[in-house]
Amino acid sequence: MSNSTETQGVAQGVQARRPRRLRTWVGVTGGLAIIGLFLAGCTSLGSQSASDSGYRSESMDSGTVPGQLPAPGEIVAGDVAEDAAGEATTADRSVITTGSVSLTVADPIRSAENAAMIVEEAGGRVDSRTETPETENQSASANLSLRIPVGDLDRTLDALRALGTVNYVSLNSSDVTQQSQDLDARITALRTSVDRLLALMSQATTTTDLIAIESELSSRQAELEGMQSQRDYLTDQIEYSTIGLELYSTGTVAPGAPDNFWTGVVAGWNTLVTALGALLVGVGFALPWLAILAVAGGIVFLIVRLATRKEKAT
Repeated sequence: MSNSTETQGVAQGVQARRPRRLRTWVGVTGGLAIIGLFLAGCTSLGSQSASDSGYRSESMDSGTVPGQLPAPGEIVAGDVAEDAAGEATTADRSVITTGSVSLTVADPIRSAENAAMIVEEAGGRVDSRTETPETENQSASANLSLRIPVGDLDRTLDALRALGTVNYVSLNSSDVTQQSQDLDARITALRTSVDRLLALMSQATTTTDLIAIESELSSRQAELEGMQSQRDYLTDQIEYSTIGLELYSTGTVAPGAPDNFWTGVVAGWNTLVTALGALLVGVGFALPWLAILAVAGGIVFLIVRLATRKEKAT
């Protein structure tokens, strides 16, 4: 009986200790879970605050209000400044544009008048104009030197192309920005020097100083006028493009080569006649000179002949 009683007591003690151990493990596990959740919350809050601070710094650096995104297509102030600087650099370039245009037209003389009107309406001018009327030996043609404002160059060229058939168009650009800036700097320096010499002249107390200052002032003023003339010429070349316009009548293109025997014979005969005609023209041109040379040679021959006879007589 005693053994059974002790066994039952031990079993009851084990069963009493099991709920206590279970409650202890549940308490420990719950505490660890709470601590983990607390640490995760702190970490997420820290990362969110860091991202918010980074976004604020980026927003302030980009020139926008914190918490406000830039609108689509909005340009930052720094980009605007860079674009404006690039446009200013391009606008400050000094370029001289020259070119030539060749057209085949029905009436070169009339087309030359129309071309002059087109250029004058664009605000330009005609510097030179040469017209060759049609004759039996040559076809009509015209050559013009046009000065066209740079801003209206493309539009004016389109109007000139419409006068006839375009043979070729050639345009060349030359950058003279450095030369222009150098002239401006030298003109500024010379003006400053002239102003100083004028101030010194007003303060001169002796005749010697006055004469020396006047001499130097005259030299500087002459140099300044020369520089200003060069600057005016360069400005005119920059503001007005120089275009050479050549106008030819229809049918002035050289004929093609012979394509068979008979056309070759005809072409050879025509070439022979042309060559003989040119030879006769040359002989006719040289004939007066040959006559003068013959008379001079005869006189020299007579003088030598008479001198030889006198020597033999003596």
